[in-house]
This record gives sequence, structure tokens and C-alpha cells, in this order.
Amino acid sequence: MSWESSVEYERLINREVRRRLGGTASADLVIRSYNFAEIEALQEASDWTGAGDKLAADAVMLERAGAEVIVLCTNTMHKVAPVIEAAVSGRFLHIADATADAIEAAGVSSVGLLGTRYTMEQEFYRGRLEDRGINAIVPGEPDRSMIHRVIFEQLVRGEIVAESRKAYLQAISTLVSGGAQGIIAGCTEIELLIGPDDVAVPYFPTTAIHARAAVDASLN
Repeated sequence: MSWESSVEYERLINREVRRRLGGTASADLVIRSYNFAEIEALQEASDWTGAGDKLAADAVMLERAGAEVIVLCTNTMHKVAPVIEAAVSGRFLHIADATADAIEAAGVSSVGLLGTRYTMEQEFYRGRLEDRGINAIVPGEPDRSMIHRVIFEQLVRGEIVAESRKAYLQAISTLVSGGAQGIIAGCTEIELLIGPDDVAVPYFPTTAIHARAAVDASLN
């Protein structure tokens, strides 16, 4: 939910709308952008109830402003997706569902999952993939701690560090050696550090996947 990845969402969605509709077409968006420090504090305090109530109330506000499809531009905060889905009357586009669709289309059944510690260690995301028959492998320690630290200390602040890219690629190599047939960039900021050309196996960038799915949902 940092603005670093929020900007990417808006850019990707608008670019895809223009590609499909041509001319000067762009996306009709209603956006609620947060002070990420407040969201991070809720995460660190494990106040998922407070976070869910906040996001659900804002999703209702977006619907009242005319939004027909709700897109939560983060992997981690999908922990509270059920609260949001229960609050809105329109369509909520779950990022793990869009990612699972892309994984199935690629013919992959076992993937390495990179993300925040919450996403890697808890069941709200991995379980949704497993319900689709996709085996999600998470890094062991100390890779999990390193991946989480780089996200919060560097990527959400727009800092791209070569040594961190090298460490991520080593963690990915370990996952592939352990049976991962593809890699999920399961935190929207990770795509600022690692791209598909950096990975030898199928790469699933959730920001790009979710953004395309949002355009599909709004235009179809």
C-alpha cells in the first residue's frame, strides 16, 4: 500500500486501457491512497480488526463515489479481504485469484512465494492458492527475514539496492532448487527490484497481473 507501488498500479491500469481502447482513452479511477506509516503500524501491532474495518469502510466510500470494481492494491492486506468483500455490494477482485489464474494459464503447479513475512508465513494467501491446487513454497530462514526487511526498509521507500537484488535472486535460486517451477512476486513493491528477465523460471508479478485483471473486470 505504499505510494511506490500505488503509482505502478495506476500507470499499468491506464496503459492497458489505452492499449485496448486507443486514442486518448484512460482509466476512470476512484482512488483511496493511504499514509503507509499508519498501515504499517496496524500490521506491526497485529491489529487486523482495525485494519479490516478501515479498509472496508473506505471500500464502501469508493462504491458510493461510483466504483464498480474494488481493487486492493497490496498482497499483505488481503488478509482482511473477507471483511471488505462482506462490506461491498459490487465486485471485489482478489489478487490471489488473479495470480492463480495466471499460474494455471502457465501450466505451473508449484511456485515459490516471495512477500512480506505476513504473506509468506500466514495462510490467508497461501491457502487460497492451495485451494486451487497450487503448491506455494516459501523461503526458509534467514531468507524470509531478509525479504521482509528489504521490503519495509528499502522498497516502500523507493530505494533500489544492488546487494538486495542479489540476495533476492539467491533466495529465488534456492526456491527453484527446492522444486519451485515459478516465482510469485507476492508483494507489489518486489517488482521494483526483480523483473521477469531476472528469473529463469516463469515469473508472476502480482501488480501487473492484478492491474490487467482489473481492466478485464471493468471493460468486460
